[in-house]
Amino acid sequence: MRQLVIAERVCLTGHILAKAFGLAGILLVIPHAEKLLSFGEVGETAIQVSMADGGVIDIILGTIAVSIFAFRTLGWRTWLGFMIPAVLISVSSELLGTSTGFPFGYYSYLNGLGYKIAGLVPFTIPLSWFYVGLSAYLVAHAGLGVAKNPTFLRQVAAVALGAMLFTCWDFALEPAMSQTSLPFWYWEQPGAFFGTPYQNYVGWFGTSALFMTVAAFMWRNNPVKLERSQLNIPMIVYLSNFAFAAGLSLGSGYLIPVSLGFFGGVIPAILLWWKAVNAEETPAITTTPIQVAAK
Repeated sequence: MRQLVIAERVCLTGHILAKAFGLAGILLVIPHAEKLLSFGEVGETAIQVSMADGGVIDIILGTIAVSIFAFRTLGWRTWLGFMIPAVLISVSSELLGTSTGFPFGYYSYLNGLGYKIAGLVPFTIPLSWFYVGLSAYLVAHAGLGVAKNPTFLRQVAAVALGAMLFTCWDFALEPAMSQTSLPFWYWEQPGAFFGTPYQNYVGWFGTSALFMTVAAFMWRNNPVKLERSQLNIPMIVYLSNFAFAAGLSLGSGYLIPVSLGFFGGVIPAILLWWKAVNAEETPAITTTPIQVAAK
């Protein structure tokens, strides 16, 4: 188990560093690429690796880190009970979207995120739906105390809140990935919300709510009980991914989408994390000894 924890921390650290490296590269280095190119082949290689491989490595490291965390804290059945529907449903939704325009709108992926499934969707995209989606759902699930009181309404609320947190990440992500000088996808017909169709956010909420609902159904016989201290990894993943997207979008002047994502996603996530109970905060149950007098 110790080796798993070390591997998880190494991958998580690499994931965060890749985010920071990518953010600095896009905001600081690429606008002044001529200086880097002055170093000859070394500079050219640095730009190529950063642009062609940075995003792929970043997403793979995040997937591995969250997978190890889920395996060791939730068990392999619960981990796969979320990962399999998340990947299958999200890639199906993405393939449908890039082919027909439903449910997100008409868009196409450019290069930079790895091999494209069916020539349409980079293989890294469903992986990002998984690891950020699981992080958002675990925070909502624990913050609402579903494991302690698994009523139908709480389960529905956890799915709705998890999908909301996930969708609010896209408020910051969308301008960064499609409207900046180095896009990873583009809209064939730019939408009314800072270049993004409103339909896109409905599609994000619906797709994430669908695979979270399937996961909740698959978890019904294996309750997920996480304390606040065990939510640190999901919180770090969610906040670091939001920060990366927000940094890129703010760098291009997209304040309103980032603000919506911050107030609708980051603040609720922090409040839900804080509301989750640690073991030492659980009140102890004391019993009063009963004395029976004998005649």
